[in-house]
Amino acid sequence: MRIGLYPGTFDPITLGHIDIIRRATALVDRLVIGVAINRDKGPLFSLEERVEMLEAECVKLAKETGIEIVVHPFENLLINCARDVGAGVIVRGLRAVSDFEYEFQMVGMNRVLDSSVETVFLMAEAKHQSIASKLVKEIARLDGDVSAFVTPAVNERLLAKLGKT
Repeated sequence: MRIGLYPGTFDPITLGHIDIIRRATALVDRLVIGVAINRDKGPLFSLEERVEMLEAECVKLAKETGIEIVVHPFENLLINCARDVGAGVIVRGLRAVSDFEYEFQMVGMNRVLDSSVETVFLMAEAKHQSIASKLVKEIARLDGDVSAFVTPAVNERLLAKLGKT
């Protein structure tokens, strides 16, 4: 069984993330969405809220694709998380060249830590390349419309979290 790991903070999950998840399901038999706890980033949503949003969105994707999708929080090294879930491949989404530079370094480090785990990069669809969770939160905080960047359910939770409902 080919198991893939798609890690991220997902604060919140965007249509760009959903696009990468959908496309990653074509590469694996089981996809684990690794939700990084990463306290240093100071996420808007708690870990539990991010996991809930991901699970809600992934139920739909699993039915659509026929692939098992599991949401798995983690706080250890990415390569250790990959080992924990039995992943042979790490899936990373790229939006721009700046993403690649960071990811290139991470792949090199992960290969030293465990050369049996491969990393696959998926380019975001052109219509999703500008979407970043950080920008979505900023736009929403400043009363902008983020409905083009997130699902209706995530939009509702984001507005509620910001006291904008």
